[in-house]
Amino acid sequence: MPGSARLRDCEVLQKITSRQAEEKRLYGAICAAPAVTLLPWGLLKRKQTTCHPAFIDKISSFRAVKTNTQVSGELTTSRGPGTSFEFAICLVEQLFGEPVAREIGERLLMNPTGDDPKRQEFNEVGWSLDRTPQVLIPIANGSEEIEVVTLIDILRRAKVNVVVASVEKSAQVLASSGTKIVADKLINATSDSIFDLIILPGGTAGAERLHKSKILKKLLKEQESAGRIFGAICSSPAVLQKQGLIKDRKATAHPAVLDKLKDGVNDAQVVIDGKLITSQGLATAIQFSLAIVSKLFGHARARSVAEGLVYQYPRS
Repeated sequence: MPGSARLRDCEVLQKITSRQAEEKRLYGAICAAPAVTLLPWGLLKRKQTTCHPAFIDKISSFRAVKTNTQVSGELTTSRGPGTSFEFAICLVEQLFGEPVAREIGERLLMNPTGDDPKRQEFNEVGWSLDRTPQVLIPIANGSEEIEVVTLIDILRRAKVNVVVASVEKSAQVLASSGTKIVADKLINATSDSIFDLIILPGGTAGAERLHKSKILKKLLKEQESAGRIFGAICSSPAVLQKQGLIKDRKATAHPAVLDKLKDGVNDAQVVIDGKLITSQGLATAIQFSLAIVSKLFGHARARSVAEGLVYQYPRS
């Protein structure tokens, strides 16, 4: 909401977007922005529109719809973080056509059937703590930004204390698609810290740079030896495998690296084995993050976070 309000108050952006609409070129908004930003600018007139459920009542009931993504002429709107993949693919389809959109969806590992994301758990143990969980998310140049941001956002929404640490010489890293992300600190500042959970984001180049970090390797070894929780998504489960941390546990990973795992599971988006959690990547990042929340706090909190995201929490 604050972000949408600040966008609304930007006169330059208003002029650009209004010109876009006047010239019948594509424009769009997601979450609160359709109601908070585009509506005051007069850019929803005669348009079927969706937005976050908390703001849908601001839109005329005659024009408001509750679909995840809505295309109305040049305008595309969507409901929230949990529908952002669908929103983005919809825009790609309008720009480049259905074949390209389908290809991108496959690369993102989007679920084409719409079935509940599949989660498998082996050797079930409790993860609940009597304190605020302390979580380390290490990042590197080449880390997958979708996974990094999704993990940080969802865990912080769930009231987890998340520390983002760069394994590079700078706190700022250049993620796999060119996004600049600034970590909270450098990895060497965490070398003597104890975390309840360490989670490695993916990205092929980023995973390799995480693997080369001596401090992170030390932290992961101590994490596993102490029986604390750790995990990875996308390419990074292969890092855990190379460092001898998966052992005889079940795990999954991005299909491109799944064969590098000793006992990889290929028919689940999230796999939990004791205190190890792994996931396939990209479009499974929300489910992965919510699985962590549910293990730490229970299904009720995970479902509450999912509702705020406008993401359908899997039936348990």
